[in-house]
Amino acid sequence: MLIANPRATRTAYPAELHAILSVARAQESRNWLAHWDEIRRGPTPLYALKGLAKALGLGQVLLKDESVRSGLGSFKVLGAPIALVRLAMRLWPQEKMDPQALFAGRHRALLRDFTVISATDGNHGRALAAAARSLGCRCVIVLHAHVSAEREHAIAACGAEIVRIAGNYDASVAQAAHLARANGWHVVSDTSYEGYEDIPRDVMQGYGTVAAEIVEAVAGSASPPTHVFLQGGVGGFPAAIVSYLWEAYGEQRPTIVVVEPEQADCLYQSALQGRPAKASGAVDSVMAGLACGETSPLAWRFLERGADWFMTVKDEEAVQAMQALARGEAEDLPVVSGESGAAGLAGLLQLMRRPGPASRAGLGRESSVLLVNTEGATAPAVYRQLVGVSAETVSSRQREFLGR
Repeated sequence: MLIANPRATRTAYPAELHAILSVARAQESRNWLAHWDEIRRGPTPLYALKGLAKALGLGQVLLKDESVRSGLGSFKVLGAPIALVRLAMRLWPQEKMDPQALFAGRHRALLRDFTVISATDGNHGRALAAAARSLGCRCVIVLHAHVSAEREHAIAACGAEIVRIAGNYDASVAQAAHLARANGWHVVSDTSYEGYEDIPRDVMQGYGTVAAEIVEAVAGSASPPTHVFLQGGVGGFPAAIVSYLWEAYGEQRPTIVVVEPEQADCLYQSALQGRPAKASGAVDSVMAGLACGETSPLAWRFLERGADWFMTVKDEEAVQAMQALARGEAEDLPVVSGESGAAGLAGLLQLMRRPGPASRAGLGRESSVLLVNTEGATAPAVYRQLVGVSAETVSSRQREFLGR
């Protein structure tokens, strides 16, 4: 399903939003992350998928590949570490902590009894656990019933203590908040709620690194993106990208299409209702990282006016998109994309099969479409089951393609 957002605007980036998320703060976060040894040096690749563009009748399709940002396999590695560092600096202002020293573990003795906690569908929790291990503090992660054992083991391998609960993602968020209150711990979450916005804001500032690299990569290009397809979730990721692109391009910002699972459509419902809303479905999508039932109110402030279209995709469409990226079109390299990572392509493919909606969204032969592969095979066994081959096989094919 696809709906236009009647509240979307084409204005200069609003001052009230700039006070929350800005290019300058995103760049500061990016500079700090450059000192963390869990992240690769330099930008992640931006691939031109010429075969896909030709097959779809589009001018250009670009794919930003966040699967290789770090060994954790996801863009989430940009958010939780920044939020944790900024939290430590706020809690101990007298120490005048340096981010580089924090990432290097030089404040480990001070942070030994400091505990952070978060709910997760997998990737955020893994990133927070890795950051806590580097800083030297304790990390507790709450997992709901639908998080795979494979993802649980990956988080535990980063040093986190695991708490398992029944229910869905939103139940795990509530449990994390309860445990934090009961034990004097600090929640480091990527979703906001009443009275809790500073840390989700910091998480989003970290995500701005993705947009910064995109803007730099297309600077001076004859075909900068006209359309950007972004995964939904609670809204933090698309809000961060929208914020950066809106400030960078102003009234000429690209058309933003937000994509989420049909059974976890909280942003779609928010667009219908004009306020942060809950999903209408069971929130049990194969797109685990997007299986969120409630919109982050902080993120909605940016999406309410900065996102032009909202749409939902079926689980099988996401799997088909994963398989398409793994194969590559005739002129395209194969790409490892996880269930949530392929959601943007799933949305694009759905639209291009429907000439009417595609035309209304302005998609055609002059369009330059940007997709973000937000994760790789963060659950390798699940990936193999869905795609039919292992992530290692697809990566090997990619290396062969690049070596041509």
